[in-house]
This record gives sequence, structure tokens and C-alpha cells, in this order.
Amino acid sequence: MGKKVRIGIDVGGTFTDAVAIDNDSYEVIAKVKIPTTHSEGVAKGIVNIIDKILTENNIAPSDVTFIAHGTTQATNALLEGDVAKVGIIGMGTGMDARSARKETAVGDIELAPNKFLSSEHTFIDSSKLDDLAIETSIKEFMGKDAQVIVASEAYSVDDPENEELVIKQAQEKGLYATGGHEISQLYGLKMRTRTAVVNASLIPKMMQTANMTEDAVLKTNIQSNLMIMRCDGGVMSINEVRQRPILTMLSGLAAGVAGALMYEKVSDGIFFEVGGTSVDISVIKNGKVMIKYAQVGGHKTYLRSLDVRTLAVAGGSMIRANDGKIIDVGPRSAHIAGLDYENFTEKENLLNPEIAFVSPREGDPSEYVIIKGESGKQYSYTLAGAANLLGYVPDGDYAQGNTEANKYAWEALGNYLKMTAEDAAREVIRLAIDKLEPVIDDLIAEYELDKNFITLVGGGGSGAIVVPALAERYAMKWKLAQNAPYISTIGVALAMVREQIERSIVNPTEKDIKKIRSEVIEKIVQSGANEETVDVNIEIDTQRNIVRAVATGATELRQKNLGAEEVTEEELKKLTAEALSVDASTVERKAQIGRWNLMNSLVIKKKLFFKSKQNNICVIDREGVVRFKQSNAHSFVFKKNQADSDFLQFVDEHTIYSDANATIPKVYIFYKEKMLDLTGMQTIEQLTSILDVETENLNDTEELIAVAYK
Repeated sequence: MGKKVRIGIDVGGTFTDAVAIDNDSYEVIAKVKIPTTHSEGVAKGIVNIIDKILTENNIAPSDVTFIAHGTTQATNALLEGDVAKVGIIGMGTGMDARSARKETAVGDIELAPNKFLSSEHTFIDSSKLDDLAIETSIKEFMGKDAQVIVASEAYSVDDPENEELVIKQAQEKGLYATGGHEISQLYGLKMRTRTAVVNASLIPKMMQTANMTEDAVLKTNIQSNLMIMRCDGGVMSINEVRQRPILTMLSGLAAGVAGALMYEKVSDGIFFEVGGTSVDISVIKNGKVMIKYAQVGGHKTYLRSLDVRTLAVAGGSMIRANDGKIIDVGPRSAHIAGLDYENFTEKENLLNPEIAFVSPREGDPSEYVIIKGESGKQYSYTLAGAANLLGYVPDGDYAQGNTEANKYAWEALGNYLKMTAEDAAREVIRLAIDKLEPVIDDLIAEYELDKNFITLVGGGGSGAIVVPALAERYAMKWKLAQNAPYISTIGVALAMVREQIERSIVNPTEKDIKKIRSEVIEKIVQSGANEETVDVNIEIDTQRNIVRAVATGATELRQKNLGAEEVTEEELKKLTAEALSVDASTVERKAQIGRWNLMNSLVIKKKLFFKSKQNNICVIDREGVVRFKQSNAHSFVFKKNQADSDFLQFVDEHTIYSDANATIPKVYIFYKEKMLDLTGMQTIEQLTSILDVETENLNDTEELIAVAYK
């Protein structure tokens, strides 16, 4: 039996990438890149690249223990308006009928300029719902070329019977159908309907692609079930894609940061996946990616995806000049203009240079600067060329160009603009960073990141073009991710199965919490996870009365530690000092339980005749990632059988009592491999009910760490 491997495939607009990764050490064994097969179909390209990576590396199909595919299909379909027409059957009764009629009529959704998702709408009073009424509505939609039916009823999350009745009849007539309750369990009929309609519009296209892709993998004799990347950084089975294709929307953006997190010890950071045309920017906080509700055509949906900001600043961004001055960088790239970069050629091709200007696309200003050599071939000036000239790109990096040719080209531009080549390049870098700065500032403010503790991480083929210069502007730490050009594909190969359920519940009881936990475990197992690996996190949003259960799991039994060596106590003290901005001499390790190191810093401040004490807490995992940091916090180590006594006393000590109510502290619990976020709890009863559910399988003497702060 050979070495077990994991395969990740990332299908892009230009290239399809694949990696093979050792399942035990997570070492990258092989990397392959082939042109994406648009004319023959994506499935053909997947067969070709799997065959290539298996054959060239002597990997037997039986040795593939995991295979996953990252796809831009759903995103592209929405951007290009390549979606099915949807028929919506809205339902409601009594006092809710009037508002339900209005809220289920979502109309046409603009996906991109002049690209629309079209829908037809009818409404049936639920009290008059019968087979004939449903059949009449479906036939009417079929006559208007609707390919998918969406059933959406007020309060269907509580009782989906009527939606299921409509779905059954539509399917019997050979139509695809879905219901609002299948997409989201949250109240909010308008947003739930809109999310269901977007999902429904993608089903016919994604069904076709899913079937072809699954057949393609079966032809390679790989026995492992094909998994597909989700927009929140996890994966799901291809059967789930057939039901909920919307979850693959924006999945390509999630793959890169998922890969970076597996390899890089990033506690708080900003990740930049930089390509030739654009950069995708996302936030890492406490070692986790930040997720929020996605928008489609400017409208919010109930789709929770990675929070990504995309800008047209990248390696191939072209330079604009006017009246002897550099005035802008981008938004057009050399790729869009069909030109090669100035720094990826030979000096001989640039001899006797002539500076000229082009308009990459019709309607663009003729301000984009190019260089023509005596051969007549044209090359674009790029952001990559500027970064290379100024020494931002490390030796051996994917984005490193031909130094001699690049310097010659930029000297020609400098002469034309009556400045040095370096000054021209510095102006280009300044303009590019000026575009990125407002987005970075917004992310830092929105997620309350500590500027002194942020690491900027570069991924993609052009990470070095942007990140070092940006770090210089902000005086922040930076690094380039290992295997940066293939980081998205690695993220696909190493991804965990992920599922979540959200439900609208006011003051959830222990029964409510156990029910949603049980349901999300059932759902993630359906999506391909091994139940023994499943980890569930319960979040309660008291402001919006939402209970959210997020489950992650692996397709097989494995520990996600990348074979990393545990950090030393001295390293832990140094990390804590950096995270909390304290002197390392004040730091001590209070406990080590499971994967968690509890670090404490007691700072004593003197002012005149008074002394004040500030207790600061940091929790660091075995790989050296800071997962929690807080000033004025308190910690407590207890055994499971002390949860109803000593732990409750600890919480009570840090509860603020007033005449009106009792405000419990924000609490995190750490044990074994688990970090339990209880900060959304409003009452001690909610807190203890979740703690009981999550720790019910622990031994009585198992130790846990609690941290609390106000």
C-alpha cells in the first residue's frame, strides 16, 4: 500500500491547478497546472489533471483518501447572468397574507450591469391551498419558461408542510424545486425568499456540472467521494451541492485563506490573495477567518460567507500617465489588454525603446503606458515591474522577473517622464497602496484589530508585489505564505467539512440548544464528515434572537496539526508579550491543558501613593497561534465535576449585579482540542446549558480553562 494522499483541484478562468498532499505530514508532494478546458468542458480538464498528477507521481487511485474541487461556477454564473428563470409560489394566511404576498415577490434581481435573474410570482392563501391551486400555478410558470420552482411561506421554518407539498408537485412535473425552509431556518420572509431564489436559479447549471464532475472523478477509479469547496472555507459533498449550489458562491475566495491558515501561524492578520488582475483581502482574528452575510446584486442574503474585499490592484495592474505624470495604477491589467509584462521578457526585446499609450478596452482612456522595442512587440508597464525594481520581491519568488530587462524598461519610462526609474516606480507603488489603505483601515476598525499585533500575509502568484510595500507603509509584520501561488488549491485539499444551522429563537432553552446541535451533526454527516471528528460551536445572538450551530469535521479521523512542533515556554512568553503589549518579564504560564496554553501577565502600575493591578490573559494553542487575548481578564482552571460548584462561583464573582438585573461576564472555555465561545450568553442558565451539552462526554476529572472579562 502506498502513501495516502489528499488531492485539491482549483478550476480558474485561465488555468486549472491541482496539488497532491501527504495525508499524514501535509507536505505538498506535487503541483500541476494546465489550461482550463472551456471548449471541451471543465470535467474534461479535471480528468486530465487528475490523470497527470497520479501518473507523474506514481500515485495509485486507491491511495487517494480525499479529493476536493474548488469551483467558480456559481460565482461566474451570477456575474454572467447565466441562471435559470424562477417561479415563486408565495404563501400565507390571515393577518400575514398581505405582507407575505409582498415579501415573496422579489422581482428581477440585477446580478451585474444588464444581467438579471428573472422571476415570476404568484400567491396562494394557505387556507385555500390544495393540489389544484398548486398545479395551476406551476403550469402557469412552465408556460412562462420557469425552470425552477421556489415555495416560500410565512413561518415555514416552524412548519414546512405546505412548502414541501409544492416541492413534491413541481418535482413530479419534472421541474427542479426548493423551499425557503431548506435554505435558511431564520425568520425574515423577504430575505429567506431572496436567498432561496438565488439558490434555485443556479440549480440547473450546477446539477449538470456536478453530474459531469462526479462522472469524471469516477472514471479515474478514485474511491473517495468528491467534495466541493464552500464559501465559508469548508467543504461539502457533491450531493449537497445539487441541493444548495449557492453555498459554492465565492468559494474560490475562501480557499486561499483556508490554505494559509493551515500553514501559517497567524493569530491576527490580513490575508491578501494577489493575482494578475485583482486582490482578495480577508481578515484573520484569533486564528479564525471572519464570516458575514453575503450580498447578491446589492441585496443581503442569508448566505454566510467569508468576508472578502476585492480590488483591482494586482501584479498585472497597468500604469496610467498623462501630461508627463503617473496618475493611476489600474484598474485594467496586462492580461485584459492581451500584453506581456515588461519584467518577464529579455532586454534584447526592448532595445531602442519607444514609449506609447493604449486603450485596453473600448471606452478606456488612452493613458495606459506600454513599451515597444525594435522588434515591434509591445509590453505593458505593471505594478509587478515597479515592485521588482524597488527590491520588494524576494529572490526565487514566483513574481520575480528579469532584473536586467525590467531595469532597462523603467529607465526608458523615467527618461520619458523626466525622473529616475526608481522615482517612477515609487510613485506607482504609492498610488497602489493609496487604493488599498482605506479598505485596510475599514477592516481594522470593523474587526477591532490591534495594529501592533497584525501580520500581513501574502498569497497567490503576486503576493510579494503588494504585501511588503503595504507592510512598509503601516510598519507592520508581514510574511508570504508557503507555496503562495498554489495556496487556494492547498486550501481545497486540506479543507474540513463544514455545516451550520441558524434559527430564530427568543431566550433559547437547553432543549432548543440540544435540538439544534443534534440537527447540525446530522447535517454534517450527510455532507460527508466522519461523526467522530465533528466539533460543534453554538452561538447565541441575543440582539437578533438568532441561535447558530456551526459544525466542522473531517472526512476521516485525523488531527489538524500539520505535524507542527509545540512551541517552547520562552516562545509562548514572547508571543504573549507581543499580543498584550506588555513586558515579557510579567508573563507566566498558568496552565497547559489539551492544545491550550494559559498565559497570564500581571501588570502593577504606580501612581503617587497608589498601586493598581491589571490582570491580562492570553490563550495560545500548541502551534503558537494566539486564540484569545484580553486585558483586565480573569482565568480559572476546574475539573468537569466542579462545573456546578466552583465554576459557577467563578462566574458569580465576575457578574455585575444591579437593581434591574445581573450581567454575567463574557466567558470562553478551553479543553482538549476545543475552544468554546460563550460570550453571547445573557443568563447563567444559557451558559451552563451549553457547557453541559458540549462537555457531556468528558470524564469527571477532565480539566478545563475558563476565562472571563467584562
